[in-house]
Amino acid sequence: MTDLAWADAISQAALVRERTLSAVELAQAAIDRAQALDPALSFLVEPLFERALATAARVDRGDRHRNGPLAGAPMLVKEHIATIAGVRHAEGSAFLRDYIAPADSELVRRYEDAGLVILGTCSTPEFALMSTTEPALHGPTHNPWDPARSPGGSSGASAAAVAAGVVPVAHGNDSGGSLRIPASCCGVFGLKPTRARNSLAPYGDLGGIWVEHVITRTVRDSAAVLDASCGPAAGDPYWAPPNPGSFLAATKADPTPMTVAFTAGPLVGGTGGVAGHRVAPDCVAAVESAASLCAALGHDVHHAVPELDWSAAEAAFLDVFAANCAAWIDGWARRLGREPGECDLEPFTRALADAGRRLSAPELLARLELLQEAGRTIDRFHQRYDVLLTPTLAELPPLLGVFEAPPAPGDPLEILARDARFTPFTWVANATGQPAASLPLHWTADGIPVGVMASARFGGETTLLALSAQLERAQPWAERRPPLHA
Repeated sequence: MTDLAWADAISQAALVRERTLSAVELAQAAIDRAQALDPALSFLVEPLFERALATAARVDRGDRHRNGPLAGAPMLVKEHIATIAGVRHAEGSAFLRDYIAPADSELVRRYEDAGLVILGTCSTPEFALMSTTEPALHGPTHNPWDPARSPGGSSGASAAAVAAGVVPVAHGNDSGGSLRIPASCCGVFGLKPTRARNSLAPYGDLGGIWVEHVITRTVRDSAAVLDASCGPAAGDPYWAPPNPGSFLAATKADPTPMTVAFTAGPLVGGTGGVAGHRVAPDCVAAVESAASLCAALGHDVHHAVPELDWSAAEAAFLDVFAANCAAWIDGWARRLGREPGECDLEPFTRALADAGRRLSAPELLARLELLQEAGRTIDRFHQRYDVLLTPTLAELPPLLGVFEAPPAPGDPLEILARDARFTPFTWVANATGQPAASLPLHWTADGIPVGVMASARFGGETTLLALSAQLERAQPWAERRPPLHA
């Protein structure tokens, strides 16, 4: 059972395809692991175990693409954006605590069409707005490497479940780092795809900063899920450039030598840097070690960073993020037919939405234009450098409670400044739309994971996946087991 828990999704699906195990047996084993570990980690929101066993039975009968590379593998779905018909979808908020999704989202349909077996939904901070997973509605999720620490956010429950060996794949989304932040905190792989690579249907583009994908232990699992999920849905306003081949195929051979840039410190250049951001020594060591590994593998490595007014770009992004929060809550108010009551929103969420509503339409468009200019600058940088390596985070995973609202009369938006110091690197890819991934290449002396972020030009997932898979082969990480594991 332990070996099965640590097999990746492709390996588990192969057992089903070869009839070594049935999909039902795989699902039941994952259910057993979830029931054993959830009391300690608190990642589950809505267990869907009977539904999962029924889905697995359809895979065994051949009703669900039994021969696909993922058919029969178990997964979890984060309760944000992606909806499952007939299942409560609270998004970590008391405002939605009684909402039942009327239909599957496009992404959930694609997952199930690929034969993935959804065991249930997992937690998110309220409306996925925080870099930790501690919603008042559900309580905190714990990091399996150190239960006193945060698993990151907003897809922290997904990362904790994958890191602990409950499932090999868990859905997440990312508007400022929400796949990569928890991947770094929990020692797993988190890819943020290019903007509009995966459809957000039935929702709009959410300001262009949100993307959907998964957290995995292996690079090839992430690539295989992206093959299954990518592409526009009918009516999508735009979509990412089509990938000429298979993302999974890109992981199977070492890439030709690349030109790799790296920086270990705060982003600097142009007229200034990101004010107040400092990078912890272990985060610096992680990226420097990754750069050395790239050089040893034959890549041309340089210390370089795009020349950009990072402070202005970050300020513009935070304004777009706040406006997005306001629009998202207003959208839910329209669907529910009522405004949130006094106790329906956490103080930070309400304050962030209020800040977003204070932006005028011309001001918002000006912020978006500035970020588009930044995207063009960074794309020109990637015409010279295939990949940019940075730390994923500026700090180690924080203790739970660090992001709690300050006591009155404190300003709840102080949390946003605290969050920005923790995550000064991840927001860039959301602002520009480019793909970026957190790779678990470093651990501290006392066993805490530290991620390294690799970014590529818009549409360049194959570049990232090929390099990530090469680094994974050179310095395997999947054998590591956290103290809390299956």
